[in-house]
Amino acid sequence: MIKQTKVLTILPYKENYTKFKAQAAAIWVYDFLKFSRYKKDTLVIGNTKGKKYLSKNYLNIDIDNLGSKFSSSTIRYCNKIIKKIKDIKYDLIEIHNRPLVFDYLKKNINKKYILYFHNDPLNMKGSVSKNERLNLLNKVDKIIFVSRWVQKRYFIGLDQKLLNKTEVVYPSINKIKNFPKKKKWITFVGKLNTSKGYDIYKGAILRILNEFKEWTALSIGDESRERPHIKHARHMEIGFRTHKSVLKILEKTQIAVVPSRWEEPFGRTALESGSRGCATIISNRGGLPETVSHCIKLEKLDDKNLYKKIKYLINNKKIRKKIQKDSFKDVLHTVKENSNLIDNIRDSLFFNINLKIKKNNLRIINIYNSGQKLNHRLYNISLGKKFTNGFIRNGHDVLEVSDRDFIKQSRGLSFTSNNKKFQDYLVDTFKNYSPDLVFFGHTNNLEKNTIFKFKELNRDLVLSHWNEDPVMPGLDYSKKNISNINQYSDLVDYNFITTHPSVLKKQGIDEKKFNFIFIPVDKNIECFDVFKMKPVKDLFYAMSHGVNRGVLKKGKSDNRINFLNNLINKIENINYDFYGFENKDPIWGNEFYKSLINSKMGLNLSRGNPAKYYSSNRIASLVGNGLLTFVDKKTELDDFFNKNEIIFYNNIDDLADKIKFYKKNENERIRIAKNGKKKYFKMFNEQKITKFIIDKSFGKKSILI
Repeated sequence: MIKQTKVLTILPYKENYTKFKAQAAAIWVYDFLKFSRYKKDTLVIGNTKGKKYLSKNYLNIDIDNLGSKFSSSTIRYCNKIIKKIKDIKYDLIEIHNRPLVFDYLKKNINKKYILYFHNDPLNMKGSVSKNERLNLLNKVDKIIFVSRWVQKRYFIGLDQKLLNKTEVVYPSINKIKNFPKKKKWITFVGKLNTSKGYDIYKGAILRILNEFKEWTALSIGDESRERPHIKHARHMEIGFRTHKSVLKILEKTQIAVVPSRWEEPFGRTALESGSRGCATIISNRGGLPETVSHCIKLEKLDDKNLYKKIKYLINNKKIRKKIQKDSFKDVLHTVKENSNLIDNIRDSLFFNINLKIKKNNLRIINIYNSGQKLNHRLYNISLGKKFTNGFIRNGHDVLEVSDRDFIKQSRGLSFTSNNKKFQDYLVDTFKNYSPDLVFFGHTNNLEKNTIFKFKELNRDLVLSHWNEDPVMPGLDYSKKNISNINQYSDLVDYNFITTHPSVLKKQGIDEKKFNFIFIPVDKNIECFDVFKMKPVKDLFYAMSHGVNRGVLKKGKSDNRINFLNNLINKIENINYDFYGFENKDPIWGNEFYKSLINSKMGLNLSRGNPAKYYSSNRIASLVGNGLLTFVDKKTELDDFFNKNEIIFYNNIDDLADKIKFYKKNENERIRIAKNGKKKYFKMFNEQKITKFIIDKSFGKKSILI
């Protein structure tokens, strides 16, 4: 199941996000939300004085005295945001026009980021210098510019190869269906100041109005500072209007004028004018040429040249109408199209080839101790290896990582800890391999922050954790094992253990988080048919004081030792072959197999009291290689195997009697051992177990038997 990304959109503080005074970045966000696939999963954050917000998904940050000389307004704004959103789950943070806000939040919140530039980066704190812009490119996941001109400004002095981390998405407009009815209006929209060329407009429009009596001029906007004033009977200065009202006026306008002096990052007025069928005149400044498909450009920016262009359009109705019709028809930037573009950019930040799931072809990182440092003497009892084999035989691709071996091999003269090197290695490997599933077990070396980074890199990633050690109560070893399991149980999607989860319930652990798996057999590992052979020994048993230790620990004893001592006294005529017992060291690898296949029967005895379904991994070696195997009935493994497949005993006396019986009854031993192996490979082979793991991990209904 693909998870929906949660998006936080952060506006510049003082960016008005209200219906009556919305500014450029606010209009951008509002427009693109309408058609976005992320509409219901986006929260807009800003600092607005008004109350009638553009949309319901808006969270206002109230800050008093933003301009206080005693503290940075940016830091105060950011800290308020961090406090407000601490309990909100989100995946992506989008920041508009404030590099400093990004820089601060990135240090405090480790998420995916998109930074939008609506203005010239070289005039913005946090992106003025070359080093600042390089720093942003290194840290941010994607930068979006509102025009090619803004993008070019950003890359002054920078390597153009870095462009691939950026995109251009233009401010956009919704088209209207029918060409509107026009009045003889000439309209200026914007701040009424010299920077916007309002003085140029004044000089030209006064001459036009005096010369063409049937035409009217309008000025939409305001300016609190000193500015030009136009006094004429057919000129209307109508002040600030809502965005919707401005568009209605442009629908009636014949000629729109955008004679801006300053380098417009984009020039939204020109876009809107063209979309409403105006014959638009623009200066050739900044991003203005990127706004409208059909227009007239001012070669020289003064009132005399503007007067000539307006007069030309008035006197040439056919040309004027053609420009109007063409610009109305060929709107360069539409909201629906560019909203989809932004969504695709968002998707790309979390991109993973999920089609592999449908094709049953996953990429899997399998993290476990492969035992290189132990010269691979554990290969025949290694669940991690069997999982890899099963995954591959089920059609998946597997990348194995041996955590303990990596850390050991990384030791040397370095200021960086081995564990830190390992975390970096995992993250870099993850980026290169892009797995669908991270599957790991029996390791404390995978840090929480690394897991969080995995999830940030791929929001569709599945993490599953496995553990094969006992979890029954009353065993000191189990307490440590349960602690190891618990540190990951809430961080991963699924947990797999080799004990029935009901055992955990008695210890106050939520069993619903766990799935039972049986120790798998593997056709290339459990490859012998002892029931066809002529073994010399009667009964095989092997244990250890820890697979990594490899040898007996002096003075160590547990319930197994006592059990074996008592058993020996009851089976005097049985030729037993026990290891890890009576100063006889454990055996591994090929030596383990040489001894195992030289015995007719095997004892499957685990440490601690019997627990439902738990068995040491030796059960696969015993049953899987065709030994007649004895198992304590209290393990309840008779839910899977019957008396014609495995021999279940009630107590030590019952066990002793049954061992003696099957020593004498060779044909029965062979028959049951053969049935046991057949049943085991049918139910719990490496492919079936790993298919169950995959199905469970990816939310498919699946049962073990």
